[in-house]
Amino acid sequence: MTTHRIGYARVSTRDQNLSLQLDALKAAGCNRIFDDVMSGAKTQRPGLDRALDVLREGDTLVVWKLDRLGRSAKDLLEFAGRLSEQQIGFISLTDAIDTTTASGRFFFNVMASLSQMERDLLVERTQAGLLAAREQGRVGGRKRVMTESKIRSAKKLLREGIAPKDVARDLGVSVPTLYRWIPAGS
Repeated sequence: MTTHRIGYARVSTRDQNLSLQLDALKAAGCNRIFDDVMSGAKTQRPGLDRALDVLREGDTLVVWKLDRLGRSAKDLLEFAGRLSEQQIGFISLTDAIDTTTASGRFFFNVMASLSQMERDLLVERTQAGLLAAREQGRVGGRKRVMTESKIRSAKKLLREGIAPKDVARDLGVSVPTLYRWIPAGS
């Protein structure tokens, strides 16, 4: 039975370049290479789907780096599990993972768990930072366009009969923003 190495490469944006990944996959002996230019968060990736369609028992899927396949450890473990059930190997070149070996399977599980832990810690740190900022009276997001002085000015100009579109233009806001802060009839 002839086995094949099928490569998969992905970049998130058109500004990024696939050539580093493609060169590494060719050097790793991939017979065919499929690619996508889209976020790893997308569940529908046509290039990956085509790669999975051509893989057969005994073949190996090769990626440049583990994060090219997915973001969560759970998803990566499920993905590797499905490949394993179909007796398809998995290699991540830069992460030195090769699930065709026992030590490779072990290392893959450890790396996937560490990757998930890193993302979880990032979320925890972000939440803690936001909470600390709120406790100090700071609120995230953009600064308010309509300050209290702009609201007072707008009300005064509207009472004087100035058209709402002119008031909005003078204050540097859109008419919908003006109405959001000063409902019609106020």
